[in-house]
Amino acid sequence: MRNEIMKEEQFLSILKSEIAPAVGCTEPVAIAYAAAKARTLLEDRPDRTSVIVSRNILKNAMGVGIPGTDEVGLEMAAAMGVIGGNSDKVLEVLEGITPDEVEEAKAYARSCVSVSLKDTPQKLYIEVRLEKADDSAVVVIEGGHTNITKIQHGSHILYEQKGCREIQRSAPDKDGLTIENIYEFISNVDIQKLDFLDECVRMNWTIAQEGLFGEYGLGVGKSIYPPEKTELTAADLAGYTAALAAAAADARMSGSTLPVMTVCGSGNQGITATLPVIGAALVLGTDHERMYRALALSCLVTIHVKQFIGKLSPLCGCGMGSSIGACCAFVYLQGGALEQIRYAVNNMTASVSGIICDGAKSGCALKVASVISSACQCAALALKDHSAGSMDGIVSSDVESTIRNLGVLGSRGMADTDQVILDMMICK
Repeated sequence: MRNEIMKEEQFLSILKSEIAPAVGCTEPVAIAYAAAKARTLLEDRPDRTSVIVSRNILKNAMGVGIPGTDEVGLEMAAAMGVIGGNSDKVLEVLEGITPDEVEEAKAYARSCVSVSLKDTPQKLYIEVRLEKADDSAVVVIEGGHTNITKIQHGSHILYEQKGCREIQRSAPDKDGLTIENIYEFISNVDIQKLDFLDECVRMNWTIAQEGLFGEYGLGVGKSIYPPEKTELTAADLAGYTAALAAAAADARMSGSTLPVMTVCGSGNQGITATLPVIGAALVLGTDHERMYRALALSCLVTIHVKQFIGKLSPLCGCGMGSSIGACCAFVYLQGGALEQIRYAVNNMTASVSGIICDGAKSGCALKVASVISSACQCAALALKDHSAGSMDGIVSSDVESTIRNLGVLGSRGMADTDQVILDMMICK
């Protein structure tokens, strides 16, 4: 019994550690967070701000909207952090920025902020340097969007360690996750222990409605499922679930100030792992308990897959991670069991593996819509006991081997892809 309790608490700890709120895309927001943190060390506004980042951060931050503005880019993200950011709010650092501060940040970004590339093998590296004639501050983030590894004021190093004590949380061990034990956990956990997902449902549903009824980006969500249509039928499953997720991505990628609940450090992954599940539950008339178990399943499968792919990758995290989680949840919501969930993972791998990440931008909503449509198709096949197998490319008859193969594809198999993508983006 003790082992079962420990095991259950470990799953809950993993969920709680990988689900967190953020305002805006997490890469530029992490830059704003570092800038705001450094700004607290200086009495006056810095004359110069230098942002030095890894190529994955540059790729993901250069084309995405900054919350509360019509601007994009790393310069504006850093300027917003310096001018009006609140580092105490971590990934919600830009919440509450005023219109006057936005205008100040625009001017500051044009004249006082520079961006350069760090020659590092690390995928997630952010260094922000603030300078005045007689003062300076440096903050470095590595490995995770909030993992501060260095804080320096002038020549005095205040912190230099693996994680800043203010924000560091002991990371639960995820190595033991499997599709089988995830399924066992979500099937048996006391449903009240999943009540913490309430805020995730509320937050992500709100931004989906903002995207459906507002004017954001390409308007992918509302083009798939018109918001004025109110009656849902079983035939709406694919369209409605894709529309909800895409609409939230429309809003988030195009400057909405509404927060989202992230999964594995990504708002779009959080959107893709949760909103299709909520939408499917509405279409299918699922009760509260089964929907929350399905949400836990989707998020844990996403976390499991992303553990192999990595937080930042040449592969699209929504396509290779959270859409697989959503597909498993679709199967579960429609009465599927463990074997059909295994089929769902293999079907999705056969369907969408290889979708690249070419940076965060409004077009991400198109990819979100595509992979959720595929998730509906793959779930339908799995429920009929149809599964891609060992003759289907990188798919293995063992689902855990399939997931490991995705990780190898995203690391060794696409080692040069990020550089090629970034070169194309910069040289346009």
